[in-house]
Amino acid sequence: MTNRELIEKIFNKGKELGLGDMEVYIQGNKQFNTRIFEGEIDKYSISDEIGLSFRGVYNGKMGYSYTEKVDDSSVDMLIKESIENAVNIDSEDEEEIFAGSKEYKEINTYNSDLEKISTEQKIEFAKALEKAAFESDKRVTSVNYCLYGETTGYSLLANTKGLNLESKSNIAEAFVSVVVKDGDDVKTGSDFIISNDFSKFDAKKLASEAVKEALPMLGAESIESRKYPVILKNDVAGSILQAFSSVFIAENVQKNLSLLKGKLNEQISNELITIVDDPFLKDGVASASFDGEGVATKYKKVIDKGVLKTYLHNSKTAKKDGVESTGNASKSSYKSPVSISPTNMYIENGSTGLDEMVESIEKGIMIIDVQGLHSGLNAVSGDFSLSAYGYVIEGGKISRPVNQITIAGNLYEVLKNIESVGNDLKFGFPSAGYIGSPSLKINSLAIAGK
Repeated sequence: MTNRELIEKIFNKGKELGLGDMEVYIQGNKQFNTRIFEGEIDKYSISDEIGLSFRGVYNGKMGYSYTEKVDDSSVDMLIKESIENAVNIDSEDEEEIFAGSKEYKEINTYNSDLEKISTEQKIEFAKALEKAAFESDKRVTSVNYCLYGETTGYSLLANTKGLNLESKSNIAEAFVSVVVKDGDDVKTGSDFIISNDFSKFDAKKLASEAVKEALPMLGAESIESRKYPVILKNDVAGSILQAFSSVFIAENVQKNLSLLKGKLNEQISNELITIVDDPFLKDGVASASFDGEGVATKYKKVIDKGVLKTYLHNSKTAKKDGVESTGNASKSSYKSPVSISPTNMYIENGSTGLDEMVESIEKGIMIIDVQGLHSGLNAVSGDFSLSAYGYVIEGGKISRPVNQITIAGNLYEVLKNIESVGNDLKFGFPSAGYIGSPSLKINSLAIAGK
């Protein structure tokens, strides 16, 4: 039985049992992962997963169900469980099955050439990556992580209102983390690449960047506690934006879990800041022509020159606010209910080079990494206190490495205290969305050191 035939059978059975509008979402993922340790394969896995989720309206309530058995043996169970779910749901929020958008932008997120790369080539790349890290510098004592992974995804979304959408994508990733040692001083550094173009995977370059992050930190010491001008390097700024991205989610705003409630069309940051959510970004990991409900995605400025212009909506939150969905409905898995997430979200590039930022600071800090984003950050209040390391800036030049410090502040104050925006936009590792930022210069941030 084909997927289309199965969907038709589910819809027919649902109608027999009193369901109104219905939707089927089929998601498949093929994954390959390998990890190398001391020249040998330490981990190797291949998986091929497929699942189906079902939504149906019963007596005005939306019921959910899902299965890993994508065949006609699951039809009765899917209908029965969705009806039980609808009967027992407490939420008063209205949910609807979406009929479809007028048009969908064509986006190519699948590269067939990636599928032609043999398993042997992938493993050899990972081994070459570890070898290149050791050869980069004699102070590299170990490569604690050396990974290559690949995912090919497929989704089909169809409903009783005539919606019929399909998408296919693939992506590969490599990550390396090194340990360097000089005497008793030990430091780490890492780097990664994400792309569906295997020709961009350069083992020597990736290893070199990881080692270049670690070596300059040897000999790092703390610094006197006080407020300093601070540069948040691009990947740090992106990580902090990612950790706070939930404040833009309309559901959190409606539940009073974001201080942005009631702030639409108000100035909430320095006018140098424009934050974009772009589902059409070339090579964007989260690029897509439609969202988890089948709504056509759209380019939008969440913050435009410091002014909050929109929240990120799915159909349910949009209806509650009396606006259109922004095309940000998401399903992290076929097992998951519809939620909301960014696509490719980033702070737009400014015009200031990183060197120019450094030269503008008489006495300050450049932060190149932070830890504790999950435990040291409160997305509701905007407060954060994060362990960090980086470099001391003196007389417009980087003078020495610094560690054992904590940066503390509030997101909303930081956004207002940005003095300049870099021209070095970089995206971080994707989790809920693909989020990036250029380097940011903050006029003052509290640093706790010695």
